Amino acid sequence: MPRSVVGKRYKHKPFNVITIDNVEEARHWVARQRAAGRSVGFVPTMGALHEGHLSLVERSCRENEVTVCSIFVNPIQFNKSEDLEKYPRMPETDIGLLEETRCDMLFMPSEQNMYPEPVTKQYSFGHLDEVMEGAFRPGHFNGVAIVVDRLFRIVQPTRAYFGTKDYQQLLVIREMTRQEEHPTEIIGCPIIREPDGLAMSSRNIRLTQEQRKHAPAIYEALRYAKENFRNYTVPDLENEVRKRFNIIPGAKPEYVTVADTNTLVPLKKWIPNQPAVMYVAVYMGDIRLIDNMILE
Repeated sequence: MPRSVVGKRYKHKPFNVITIDNVEEARHWVARQRAAGRSVGFVPTMGALHEGHLSLVERSCRENEVTVCSIFVNPIQFNKSEDLEKYPRMPETDIGLLEETRCDMLFMPSEQNMYPEPVTKQYSFGHLDEVMEGAFRPGHFNGVAIVVDRLFRIVQPTRAYFGTKDYQQLLVIREMTRQEEHPTEIIGCPIIREPDGLAMSSRNIRLTQEQRKHAPAIYEALRYAKENFRNYTVPDLENEVRKRFNIIPGAKPEYVTVADTNTLVPLKKWIPNQPAVMYVAVYMGDIRLIDNMILE
């Protein structure tokens, strides 16, 4: 199934997005906007844009006078070299999609631009990067934090927008922002889903037709959890969802975890008024998909 595109969303003509690949030029461009008193919204991405990304750009355009989007496939957040090599890259298509929004500037740096020197910085996020994605992808969030910190120092955004499909990443970025004392407001935005419920992801375009047909069952299992969690203990609910994943053709669950929304501490039992979210990672063949669902 093809990924979603914007289509004829706007009545105006396509917007001319300024594309910059040089760090200093990008820094100076944004500095001029800020000097003019304009608020700057920022949407960092790794490209292969879909409706989820574009919804972030649109919100930024509504809430800021200037919007910047970046596309940079960050090598230091990949655990496997083959995942980095296979990550979809389609800059011409991405630029065309951004031209259907009101995005003002696209920053597309090279790896040499972003990392002129070897990267050695190590963050400490406590429990936030020790569970779920952090447990299965060691070093991943350190790479994410490093690149977002560098992008923030270049763009100096008033607000930055991130999807909640990568909810653990959102919390890590908030903590990095606090540690680095960036003045940027971090805004989490709702998961955008395909009509059949599959969470939009750049990885979805790598699914075979058969895998794509079965992938929405991940969302159906999460919906079941939301609608029926009161009938289970926490461990039994996790086991039930894991069983539902195991019967999806070609699927292999990596983790199913119910955790506190704010701390990501896994829950052992239901506690009244404690916000709980189910987080999952499921392989469809060799394509790894993540998702989450608020339970209470």
